[in-house]
Amino acid sequence: MSRLLIVGSVAFDDLELPSGDFKNVWGGSASYAALAASLFAPIDLCAVIGEDFPEEHLATMKAHGVDVTGVERAKGRSFRWAGRYDATLASRVTLDTQLNVFADFRPKIPAAGRSAPFVLLGNIHPALQYEVLEQTTKPKLVIADTMNFWIDGERAALMKLLPRVDVLVINEEEARQLGQHHNVSRAAAAIRAMGPKYLVVKRGEYGALLYDDGAPFFAPAYPLEDVVDPTGAGDSFAGGFVGYLTRVDGQGGQIDRAALRRAIVAGSVLGSFCVEDVGPQRLVTLRGDHVRDRLLAFKQLVHVEHELDALTLLR
Repeated sequence: MSRLLIVGSVAFDDLELPSGDFKNVWGGSASYAALAASLFAPIDLCAVIGEDFPEEHLATMKAHGVDVTGVERAKGRSFRWAGRYDATLASRVTLDTQLNVFADFRPKIPAAGRSAPFVLLGNIHPALQYEVLEQTTKPKLVIADTMNFWIDGERAALMKLLPRVDVLVINEEEARQLGQHHNVSRAAAAIRAMGPKYLVVKRGEYGALLYDDGAPFFAPAYPLEDVVDPTGAGDSFAGGFVGYLTRVDGQGGQIDRAALRRAIVAGSVLGSFCVEDVGPQRLVTLRGDHVRDRLLAFKQLVHVEHELDALTLLR
């Protein structure tokens, strides 16, 4: 069975949401990605936590098939982020960021994780992402996330990393910034020339785009009546995306264009579950049959009953 190595943050969030204020919510990019991916494959997690991080959260991840051997407990407080969302949940403002033990984080990949065929590099300094790859043994697929802070302030380190990345997963604003073009398709071409074979552009409630050597592929976001907390949705998307691919590989399937397109849908489904509760709680309670049912519903969402033949429909 193929394994997946995930490196990123395990943290606390203080959230101001339309539904109320929530303190000390379990968060972090690696937490969301690992819980989402664990629905598909066994996970090796590498992160750092402080003395204040509860053992019960580690136990929850273990119960979901996440190996936390690579989670270091350091002296001090865990990484913390505070944010406020507007009434529509469409935008947020960062109120506070405290790196704490994360400031001195140097990933130490445990033996099992070094040989994992799939690697997800969460949103950390690109130099640390590069260090992670230096500790691995020729993974089949490397997926990386980054953000505008690194694109703007650590571009040289990011340029060194990108040739070793197979799939880059970023949002629309970050794609424009990295590709240095307002048109996303043109920006995508520029980014792929930097090294990644594939680019996934997350568009939040409007879905996601996949760019490769062929025509772009688009998958909508799953429509929900109730959205509670968007925090971690992008990380859950990335976890679902790479988790699905890890599962395909583990069952002897090919990681080809068709599999990547299906992975986009799997990522969208996991992201849709994440936003239904505060923090990662919905991912914690998620079962395989829940995912299966929503995947089937997603298929119906984009299904066209009859073939659209323009030649016969046009006057």
